[in-house]
Amino acid sequence: MALALEPAVILSNVVKRYGNIVAVDDLSLQIGSGEVFGLLGPNGSGKSTILKMILGLVKPDEGHVEVFGMNVQEHPVEVKQLIGYVPESPRIYEFLTGLEFLDLTGDIYGMDPDDKKREIEKYLEAFELKGREGDLISSYSHGMKQKLIIISALMHRPKLLLLDEPLSGLDPRSARIVKDLIRELAVEGITTIMSTHILEIAQAMCDRIAIMSQGKLLALGTMEELRKKAEASNSNLEEIFLKLTGTSDVKPIIEALLE
Repeated sequence: MALALEPAVILSNVVKRYGNIVAVDDLSLQIGSGEVFGLLGPNGSGKSTILKMILGLVKPDEGHVEVFGMNVQEHPVEVKQLIGYVPESPRIYEFLTGLEFLDLTGDIYGMDPDDKKREIEKYLEAFELKGREGDLISSYSHGMKQKLIIISALMHRPKLLLLDEPLSGLDPRSARIVKDLIRELAVEGITTIMSTHILEIAQAMCDRIAIMSQGKLLALGTMEELRKKAEASNSNLEEIFLKLTGTSDVKPIIEALLE
């Protein structure tokens, strides 16, 4: 897809350090409205930190982040109102019921009561949580909690979705709903930035992909552009990823493990 004239997200020379560790190293990106954008990289490559800086949960040490033309640090509340966020390890109020949690989420976003009720009912039905909404979240399985946090990210109709391993723990039906919904929302101009380790999903869903390593941007582009950079014309995303991150030859590791 062609990048929108007015990007949804702009990261300009962003740096984030944790002590002596540089989590994000001079990163500049523009992500267009209606784009499904993938963030890939090994553990510790800076993906989750990038999402948290876009949301405003983490402040960059250098550079700045804009969301729909607003500086995230200068307009923290306005930016958060436009975003739906699914963290990698959600922390949910487990002493609430599922319905109480979603009701609270809708109130935080200032949803109209009738709209809130309608959206909650719709998503509970779609994700097969109908009948369990009155149970305490502490009784939910991992997959049910993941469904709940996804509903909370979608129910207020955000303009930007930040998804960190969103399909973790989901059954195939629910995962398919999320994947198809993201593509349909993109048609409506909703932007999605997704971090995932499931490369097949990134290849199938994302318009463009950024490959990160040790906080640096190694490669950025469509699948065809990434193939050209990796000089791998017929390769899938897994092969490209392993080649660009220098981890393609794992045979010696396997042999050592089998000794």
